[in-house]
Amino acid sequence: MKTSQQQAILKTLEAGETLTPLTALNKFGCFRLGARICELRAQGHNITTDKQPTQSGGYFAEYSMRGIK
Repeated sequence: MKTSQQQAILKTLEAGETLTPLTALNKFGCFRLGARICELRAQGHNITTDKQPTQSGGYFAEYSMRGIK
């Protein structure tokens, strides 16, 4: 593992939780969740992205690991 942020993100996802950029910022101080997800995917982790709508008509990413119990 490259960073402790990566470890915390992976542990959270493996626990079956979802992460959004806002929750990652609040939980881990991670401003670049998308970059950490990209690094984890490059290591072979199966992380999915779902687009969630905002009230203003935009979208944000919600990351999860399907099939993890």
